[in-house]
Amino acid sequence: MHHFFVRNENIDSDGKKIIIDGDDVNHIKNVLRMKAGEEVLLSNGEGSDYVCVIRDIGDIITTKITDKEYDGSELNGKIYLFQGLPKADKMEYIIQKAVELGVYEIIPVNTKRCIVKLDKKKADNKIKRWNAISLSAAKQSRRSIIPKVLHPMNFKDALEYAKNFDLKLIPYENFKDLNETKNILDGLKSGESIAVFIGPEGGFEEEEVALASNNGVKKISLGNRILRTETAPLMILSVLGYKLEFEKKNEI
Repeated sequence: MHHFFVRNENIDSDGKKIIIDGDDVNHIKNVLRMKAGEEVLLSNGEGSDYVCVIRDIGDIITTKITDKEYDGSELNGKIYLFQGLPKADKMEYIIQKAVELGVYEIIPVNTKRCIVKLDKKKADNKIKRWNAISLSAAKQSRRSIIPKVLHPMNFKDALEYAKNFDLKLIPYENFKDLNETKNILDGLKSGESIAVFIGPEGGFEEEEVALASNNGVKKISLGNRILRTETAPLMILSVLGYKLEFEKKNEI
């Protein structure tokens, strides 16, 4: 079933039909060559899913809602990825895969070892591009929401942003206690908000890790190997996602 996002104003107030407009009309008509009577999955980008049947195809597409109780794809918890800005196009790869793995929000972070420096104009263009990648990945992976990519923050502002989250983690290559890491991850509860801080190439400086620890961020280990900045978030997101999926299944 093909998946598209729609604006809330395109969902009829009586709960019977949804209008598809914009670029998706051309994609449905001329690329997918879909016909009246075929099913589509529509999401409002805020967690609501609708199985619909196409009724009319023209300049806009009219669909009839057949099921509002679709088994959504969201994790039973919200994972916020605070990613140290990497070089080249690695951020695009990280965003794409993080969205597929269930991340709720992505916050680029300027740390002391970041090589990439973005002025406002470059940042605005990057944010537009990054959010387009998030949208595309959300469609592909049938997410119910479109994870937002925020404007870059400095490290102190990122810690402040995460101060009220339920669980805050910082994978650190010099922290080798796998038993403590397991205890921390085993304590994860469904519905929690989780912050994950990932360093850029070269990792975090020791004073940044100390600052994070002083702000309630727990150091964890990702094993005995040194992971690249584009590998580390995918590893921890996979572990957290699996645990939250397991919690969700057990609550049904």
